[in-house]
Amino acid sequence: MKKSLTVFLFLFILGLSSPISGQQYPVSVDSLLQTYENKQTAAEKLAYFFQTKDRYASHSAYDWLDRINADLNAAIREGDSLSIQLYRLLRAQVYFDLGNYKKASALANELYPELESMERVPLGRLLDLMDQTYGRLRQYDKQIEIRERKKQFGITEGITFYDIYDNLGLHRKAMNEYIMEVKKTIDSSDFYKLAAYNNTIGQFLLKERSGATAMTYFKKAQGYVVVYLNDINQVKTEEEINNSNRLKGLIEGNIGKAHILQNQYREALPYLENSLGILRSLPSGIDKDVLTDNILALAGAHMKLGNLDKAGEYLRMEHETDIPELIIRENRLLASYHEGLEDYSNAARYLKNSLKLEDSLCALEEYNEKERLVSIVASEELENIKLKNKDLEMDIDRGQAELQAQDMRINLVFISLVFTLLGFAGLVFAYLKSIKTQRLIAEQKRIIENSLVEKDSLLKEIHHRVKNNLQMVSSLLSLQTKNTRSKAAIEALEEGKTRVKAMALIHQKLYQNDDLSVIEMQGYIESLINSIQSVFRKGGHNINITIDAEGVELDIDRAIPIGLILNELVSNSFKYAFPEDAQDGKIYIHIQKNGDGGFFEYTDNGVGLPEDSENRESTSMGIRLIKRLVNQLQSTLNTDKTAEGVRFWFNFK
Repeated sequence: MKKSLTVFLFLFILGLSSPISGQQYPVSVDSLLQTYENKQTAAEKLAYFFQTKDRYASHSAYDWLDRINADLNAAIREGDSLSIQLYRLLRAQVYFDLGNYKKASALANELYPELESMERVPLGRLLDLMDQTYGRLRQYDKQIEIRERKKQFGITEGITFYDIYDNLGLHRKAMNEYIMEVKKTIDSSDFYKLAAYNNTIGQFLLKERSGATAMTYFKKAQGYVVVYLNDINQVKTEEEINNSNRLKGLIEGNIGKAHILQNQYREALPYLENSLGILRSLPSGIDKDVLTDNILALAGAHMKLGNLDKAGEYLRMEHETDIPELIIRENRLLASYHEGLEDYSNAARYLKNSLKLEDSLCALEEYNEKERLVSIVASEELENIKLKNKDLEMDIDRGQAELQAQDMRINLVFISLVFTLLGFAGLVFAYLKSIKTQRLIAEQKRIIENSLVEKDSLLKEIHHRVKNNLQMVSSLLSLQTKNTRSKAAIEALEEGKTRVKAMALIHQKLYQNDDLSVIEMQGYIESLINSIQSVFRKGGHNINITIDAEGVELDIDRAIPIGLILNELVSNSFKYAFPEDAQDGKIYIHIQKNGDGGFFEYTDNGVGLPEDSENRESTSMGIRLIKRLVNQLQSTLNTDKTAEGVRFWFNFK
């Protein structure tokens, strides 16, 4: 699984939880966003948003963001300050759900000064959001500050600090705090809570690498949860049964990990496999990070036992995570797996990814530590300034006393005093004039800033509408395809549709960016490949595609031609370059910038170009289109027929 280094820095842990619980709306998945739109007030929309657990099941977070931004703009036009506040909170939450924790933190901090004016529900939501955002960004000092703030507002339920100790690596201290806070609240007959309690203590010990001691607590937890599930005298709801099965799956996985810690790999396998089966069978789903942890544990155990094929099967199993430690661990396992296959090129690539992620994690920790030091230094500097101001005030008082005494003794300085007063009056006049000028400049600056914000909003709206219009064109082409019987016409319409989608994707990326002038090509190409694969479902998913465009940003005049060129080349590769049963197909895409220009390269290891390819160029619309687009970039298309396929390349300005 390939992760961008930029994305890694801000992707951590789970979605927002709320201190104020509510009943989930019984609405079908297909109508969730529509139901939100039908709510009359911002308060009703806020309540519905947070009480709908699977809100992204039918519509993406970007669709929700578009709707919320439209509501926010309408509230701004109407001057409804309360609605503006609530929609800004919703916008920050959606950025958090998208994994853009830095943006979510910035938006939440803009609302933070308004805490005193907030109602209890949005206040709790905002503090929860900031708590979890700081946790994702590993800014634990700020996380502690937010929890203290919760206490000030009377939000005391669930306010603990042992999880922060755990995140800081103080697992033993976290465990002691947890025992002190939780043990006294558990009744000896509540087997479910006893199971959860013992499982949590075992997890702390597992992180302390005390495998044998942790195993004791996990076995206790397993016994309690089995007793709870088999107790026919206690009536349980469906949700309670699902929660207890989920807990059982977590405990089974933890027992397996405790065996691994003690080098008992064969004993660990049945527990981990059973855990995976239980967690995947739950109707409400499971935390993706727990699932990834179990899959990696299984892969690692099989590698230790020499079962490379089985380890590879688990590494290829569908899973995802935002936890940097898990991503590092996965890359190291993939490196070891490919090394076992003597595939040293891929082994080196995954090992390099692991080292880059570890360096980035260290850099993030150093940055957070520097921020904490800056805060400490700033507070000390503020105290020094206050002391200096007090000394200065005392000096001024003494000087004024001396001047008054001198004025009383010497009457001859009366004339000079008059001139002094006149000079002072001139200074006051100049000062007042300066203040007026500064206010005028500030007002002009505010007008300019508002104009820039309005311009950015209009540009984003334009790109959004262009994207929507292009999608409408794509939909019309799809409708035309369904009404067309000619195979050649259908293929032509499908090709046209992919070209329209390539252009629409450019405008979508632009209005989602903070910077409207450039496109980040790595993410754009990945999205474009996914779009093309959805058209060629049979062959596209068996081809290994490598994209080397990290850090390359291009303006729209160059991004659109290159996007269309890639659309044609990838589509041709999917259609013609590989047999249907090909398992080792490879495509390599490389883009780099050199000063004001750049370099483009596309390679595949397919069947290559036919012998009469030069004669076909005059009749092939795809090749003609590619050459015209390359000419538009003020360059010439170069084609190399290699032993293992074909290579296209050109330099662009």
